[in-house]
Amino acid sequence: MELIGSTLTATYARPKTSHFLPAISTMASSYRNPQAALAMNPSANLWRTTSYYKNSSNTSSASFMQRENLDLVRAKTMFYPSNRSALTTRYTPDDWYKSNHTNYRESESSRKSAERLRRDTIRLMQDKEQLTRRTQESTSKNIGERVNDIVFWRSELSHEIDNMVTEIAALTEVKKRLERALAETVGPLQVAQECLYHREKRMSIDLVHDDVEKDLIREVEVIKSCQERMRRHLDRAIAQLASNRAAQHELEKDMGDKVTAQRIDGRCYHLRNTSDGIGYYRGIERVDPSLSLPESWSKFTDDNILHSQSERAASNKLRDEIEILLNATSNEMWNQFNNVNVAFTNRISETADAKNSLQTHLAKTLQEIFQTEMLIESLKKALKDKESPLKVAQTRLEERTHRPNIELCRDNPHHRLVSEVREIEDTIQKLQERLMEAENTLQTLVKTKVNLEHDLSIKANSLFLDQEKCMSMRKSFPSMPRLVGYT
Repeated sequence: MELIGSTLTATYARPKTSHFLPAISTMASSYRNPQAALAMNPSANLWRTTSYYKNSSNTSSASFMQRENLDLVRAKTMFYPSNRSALTTRYTPDDWYKSNHTNYRESESSRKSAERLRRDTIRLMQDKEQLTRRTQESTSKNIGERVNDIVFWRSELSHEIDNMVTEIAALTEVKKRLERALAETVGPLQVAQECLYHREKRMSIDLVHDDVEKDLIREVEVIKSCQERMRRHLDRAIAQLASNRAAQHELEKDMGDKVTAQRIDGRCYHLRNTSDGIGYYRGIERVDPSLSLPESWSKFTDDNILHSQSERAASNKLRDEIEILLNATSNEMWNQFNNVNVAFTNRISETADAKNSLQTHLAKTLQEIFQTEMLIESLKKALKDKESPLKVAQTRLEERTHRPNIELCRDNPHHRLVSEVREIEDTIQKLQERLMEAENTLQTLVKTKVNLEHDLSIKANSLFLDQEKCMSMRKSFPSMPRLVGYT
């Protein structure tokens, strides 16, 4: 059966060559110009013909006489080579019948060999066709099972990604609340510190280490302690968000790979012998670009899901801790604030002496603070205005990095874009430095205001400081919802 594709006469059933008859050339030479021999010896030709037919009619019992006659013919015609050749190339009827029967047998043998080859070949083609069809169906089934596995893990990844996105959103919201709560502590801390500064302006015997001062110091310590704990939890929340996003990134990356694999395997599953786009890829079966086995493949996705679940559990626990922290810190600061206010109410006893002068100088300082704040707003607006040109320049640079092959040329536009980015960044840096200077100036103005108040407090009594300054600032203490991060 290994002779599929070969010719019938070449390998599988070569007809047997009969050596019973002489070569055609020999027979042909015997019939060349027989008239010459007759012209030389007519009686020899006549005698040859008669003796030949006599020979053919004799029985086997007359073989001795036949041999004598043949010897006589040879003796008489040995001087005529053409006659001898004509005589020796003749055959008997038995030879003729034997030759025919031999040809018949060889023809029948060749036909049987050809028929047997045809039957075996048809059976082989049918068997191979069935084997090919079964193999293709089995391969399609395996690809379909693989697609089902991908769909399963894709659904698991999608579910886990949704849970992780929800958890990230919840933790982000809690983090924002924590940031708002931390920002809300800046005002009370500043107010408490301002009160301490104002009370340092008391003169002479009024500089008493009383209950108000003690409660203010305790309030500052409480607020700073709350801020420290908030910052620690905020750092943990930021780190946890980074871990959550890293786990989400791994899930989404795995999800993207599975989407691509599903699309490819789905296309392979629907490929048929009549499909478009199929072709030969010689040697592709010897290429093995595999990076994983089915066990390691499923374990990789399972590990990603388990890691994401672990991060979600840690994130959920951190959210609970932040909720507890916000409630505890808000209660502590609010209780201490009330204690300070009670102490201030009990401590108020005197009036201010230089109220008009204090208000004049304070108004100038506040005006300068306002101008500085306006300048800061202008600088911030200028910085914001530089964001779009910087984005444009950087986007152009980034887009030009996608040019193919030799088109990635460091041409004049590239140099100009790099120069433009550097110029804008330098401008932003200078504006930021000026903004920092303006903010420092603003802080300096605030301190100057405090110093003016300290200088003017010499002319005011403790009642003005405690009642007009301290108590007026403490009226704007944040409410409980704002202390827990709600707006």
